[in-house]
Amino acid sequence: MIHIIGQDQAIELLTQAIVYQRIAPAYIFAGPPGVGRALTAKYFIQLLFSHTDSPIPESSSLQSRIQKRNHPDLLWVEPTYLHQGKLLSQREAAEAGVKRKSPPQIRLEQVRDINQFLSRPPLQAARSVVVLQQAETMGESAANGLLKTLEEPGKRATLILIAPGVDSLLPTLVSRCQRIPFHRLTQENMQFVLKKVGYGEILDKPEIIAMAQGSPGEAIACWKLLQQIPADILEVATQGIGDIRQALELGRDISKSLDTEAQLWLIDYLQHCYWRRQQVYGVERLKHLEMARKYLLSYVQPRLVWECTLMAICSSKNLG
Repeated sequence: MIHIIGQDQAIELLTQAIVYQRIAPAYIFAGPPGVGRALTAKYFIQLLFSHTDSPIPESSSLQSRIQKRNHPDLLWVEPTYLHQGKLLSQREAAEAGVKRKSPPQIRLEQVRDINQFLSRPPLQAARSVVVLQQAETMGESAANGLLKTLEEPGKRATLILIAPGVDSLLPTLVSRCQRIPFHRLTQENMQFVLKKVGYGEILDKPEIIAMAQGSPGEAIACWKLLQQIPADILEVATQGIGDIRQALELGRDISKSLDTEAQLWLIDYLQHCYWRRQQVYGVERLKHLEMARKYLLSYVQPRLVWECTLMAICSSKNLG
């Protein structure tokens, strides 16, 4: 199997499963996002479908089909948004310009699709494979529906649940899966990966590196989000709010320009900026931002949340 930087234990466990033909009916790829879980899943599926434990050439049509997720014996399930009766992936929602007020989730309808997919025998490969990305987003009804599938997955089926940890899933689901651990990368490996994939400039952004916490994928995702935030909003939010009027204008602009997910990310970014710079009353500012996160997740009107938060931050500065 291809070498995934910093994940030697996971690669060894999966390679041995292939070599000795001891494929578990279900796996949990447990670890932080952006460290190679999905990439490892793709190469593991590639080996399962190829009936061999040797690497597949880069030009292989099998590899291409798995990378594009269009193999007839592979079902890749992602969290979705429900919009006008239709389920949209994160990419589809972004392309459609859907205003996203709550995080996506894996829904009961998708679990039913999994059951239907596994009800037929594989068409080309020796087994069918289902991957659930961000499995921790499953609601209770979806998780209970998946539990029935895991109880009797079939001899020619394998399920892979990708999640941040076993504690993010129902214990009954975890008990039916083999855990494959993934770990955060060391600073040296982070630098190597980011430079290799063409994102070396991120290394000059200490706030992004701090937010990523050893995850190259998370660092790249944060970097892309940072590029999407209007420069004037970012400058005022990070460099300091002059007065109450400016706080109100910034709150209006943030709520108007960014969807809820981007606003939640901006809170994380500002917290890291304030913490790193150790500004006066920085702890108070962190508390204000944490309350803003709580209110946004509770569906309080975003403009009101930001105006109150930024006025409080401005007042704490003026007190100094």
